[in-house]
Amino acid sequence: MDTLPSAPMSLLAALQSDDWFSGCPPQLQQTLLRLAVVRRLEAGEALFTRGSPASGMYCVIAGAVHIGAQDAEGRAAVLAYLEPYQWFGEISVIDGQPRTHDAIADLPGEVLVVPRAGLEDWLETHPQHWRDLARLSCRKLRVSFTVLEELAQLPLEERVLRRLRLLAQGYGSREVARQHIRVGQEVLARMLGISRQSVNQALKQLVARGLVRLHYGEIELLD
Repeated sequence: MDTLPSAPMSLLAALQSDDWFSGCPPQLQQTLLRLAVVRRLEAGEALFTRGSPASGMYCVIAGAVHIGAQDAEGRAAVLAYLEPYQWFGEISVIDGQPRTHDAIADLPGEVLVVPRAGLEDWLETHPQHWRDLARLSCRKLRVSFTVLEELAQLPLEERVLRRLRLLAQGYGSREVARQHIRVGQEVLARMLGISRQSVNQALKQLVARGLVRLHYGEIELLD
């Protein structure tokens, strides 16, 4: 890992594109960057795995990381697909429990690592900022409830469209949604728990409706 002796203004500005980070008090923003180190990941490399001890918070700053797990037969399910500049890992910081899922690099990239020990020491003397970590966790809980509702009520085609919009919004972390989403159909299928063929068919229907356009390794939202 590489230290981050002083965060360049360009990185700070990029991090503030995330609604949670930009909503944190400046003192907490500065502390997260002061404590952070940079970890480089190769595609397929694990940042952490299910059952590993709580080690800190993370933020993707390059590449992409997917959060998921494998079933008893070794099939991978993807629960979330995280891109720059999304924060995660706060739940284990809050409750001190082991990781519940795997975090795997989908592309070569870099992640900010904020060690748990240093962050907890600082929060001991600044306890008002625990609420900011709780805000991050609550935002994800709200998204989870929405996804569960869609799973129970919506047809497949609409579920695919809703998930693409969720990715474009960074799971609620971006004020301005991205129009181009760099996610493969295989990853999208694993996120929805369906076959790649089903995703492909749903995307073709969305193309016919003028809602999306397909590119190599990328999906463009048109609405």
